[in-house]
Amino acid sequence: MPTLRQLHREQQPLISPLAHDALSARVIERAGFKTFNIGGSSLLAARHALPDLGLAGFGEMAAGIRDIVEACRIPCLVDGDDGYGDVKSVTRMVRTYESMGVSGLLLEDQARETKQPGAASARNVIPLDIMEQKLRAALEARSNSEFVIIGRTDALAREGLDGAIRRAERFLKLGADGVFVAGLKTEQQYERVGAAFKGHWNAAALFQSAQTPWISPQILHAMGFSQVCYPNLLIGRIAKALQQGLERLTSLANGNTGAFENSDSEMAVDVLNEAIGLNRWNEIESRFQTV
Repeated sequence: MPTLRQLHREQQPLISPLAHDALSARVIERAGFKTFNIGGSSLLAARHALPDLGLAGFGEMAAGIRDIVEACRIPCLVDGDDGYGDVKSVTRMVRTYESMGVSGLLLEDQARETKQPGAASARNVIPLDIMEQKLRAALEARSNSEFVIIGRTDALAREGLDGAIRRAERFLKLGADGVFVAGLKTEQQYERVGAAFKGHWNAAALFQSAQTPWISPQILHAMGFSQVCYPNLLIGRIAKALQQGLERLTSLANGNTGAFENSDSEMAVDVLNEAIGLNRWNEIESRFQTV
């Protein structure tokens, strides 16, 4: 199985869907993707029905991530938020995720007390020197050189694009394996960040939103991005599918016997059974049970 670093070198760009639970990670793997990310916003939504506003602690996040990692064989990169505290907490986080089999993480400078999720503009970031202390602690804490550490900056709204780029440059100078400049809202901003970090591990996030552009992976790679992530692509569709299924069930309960006609319910069950390996577990039972 190739490592995350190997995939990053080979894939141009590296496409990373975001998993929010073990099932979504298994489906991503079965779809043929070589890697995935675990996003804090999507995990919190799926596991606790909470927005990503700094409401969850490290233990809650680690429990969800452990379930996901155990369900798959392909490497994943996780959202490390702000490290959940000071340099001691950052050290513990890196060591814990590394021991779980996580392949890398992103460490961000967004201030936890005013944290905003997804594509929303961060209200505040921590001082650069504090972020640098955390990043140095993270780099020193890893025991495996294959473990990837990406420095994420959310400074765009407070310090402008020039300030965000300067922060990302500092992350690379300190030894980060790559950078992610969050909150980009225009194609021109993507072009500037792509050009600024071309040749480095340079991550882009694409949100399906009226506030952000939708740019193809090929164009982003030409701009200078080496990894493209899709944070709300799956979790949003799943929430919508749940809503639509329940609307049909409500219609059935109100007497509409055709509410589920011409639906793909049987196909959906087949996909689920394949993802959870039902036939494989039944085969194990058949081989070992005694009559």
